[in-house]
Amino acid sequence: MVGDPRLASLHLHGHEAPLKAFRKIFEGGRLPHAWLITGPPGIGKATFAFRLARIILGGEEPESPAGRRISAATHADLLVVSRSFDEKKQRFRGEIVADEVRPINAFLRRTAAEGGWRVVLVDGAEWLNRSAANALLKILEEPPPQAVLLLTCSAPGRLLPTIRSRCRRLELEPLAPMDMMAVLRESQPEASTEELSRVQAAAHGAPGRAVAFLADQNGQIAGLVEETLNGVSASRGYEIAEVVLRKEDGFNLFFSLLSDCLQERARLAARQGNPICTALADAWEAIMRLQSETERFNLDKQETLLEAMTIASIA
Repeated sequence: MVGDPRLASLHLHGHEAPLKAFRKIFEGGRLPHAWLITGPPGIGKATFAFRLARIILGGEEPESPAGRRISAATHADLLVVSRSFDEKKQRFRGEIVADEVRPINAFLRRTAAEGGWRVVLVDGAEWLNRSAANALLKILEEPPPQAVLLLTCSAPGRLLPTIRSRCRRLELEPLAPMDMMAVLRESQPEASTEELSRVQAAAHGAPGRAVAFLADQNGQIAGLVEETLNGVSASRGYEIAEVVLRKEDGFNLFFSLLSDCLQERARLAARQGNPICTALADAWEAIMRLQSETERFNLDKQETLLEAMTIASIA
């Protein structure tokens, strides 16, 4: 992940309580070897995790030697693992594979280059396939000293229970409107105040979701997702698929928004004690698996969209 822009992100808006909790534990000298950072998609889990990495490695001050190396993605004691980017298809791959996890072993066997901690950040742990998850579990079972693993995850239910049980959990909450606007103004400087206000209201405290809405001009894809969740006929499903596939990156945007909506509905149902939360969670997992397999095996996108709409309408 050399050059990942999040490595250079120095401003953390919101999430004060979990950050304070982490600092207290770190400064107390009894730091757990693994942390699971959870929360809705697009809420800033990666930015938060990179801030924790800066704290551990002494790089919070951007002009310090460690701070500059972290910003430049050249710090020898920080390893980042995530879904790789397919340059040919211009999108992230559908899963994290074992070959992307195995370098962690070699990294942790080395002595810390700067004589302190070594930090591994696994961004998007929900995308670990079975082999990758088992490889990570072996590392968590026998963690070396002076090493910390930070896992970000939007869907902790998809992780192996044995992985979850070996991590200290920090759950991030949706951002307040003021923090949301600050993030959006920094990350989307060309967007107008009117545009930012529109997407902020619909994003439920998740900046990443707001950015997705910005990419969806006039909210067309979001409207189709909402229509899908209310149930559509077979003929209407074909019409929706055609519209989505005509739009640049429409397929990925549709699945991103559909995923967010299903997760949001599942969380709301769970809070209310509504048993439909289980069906919503199952639908989300089935749809995410469907997208992953389509990208991995180059399956027909129209058929994938139609199947996803059927699953979503049942939920």
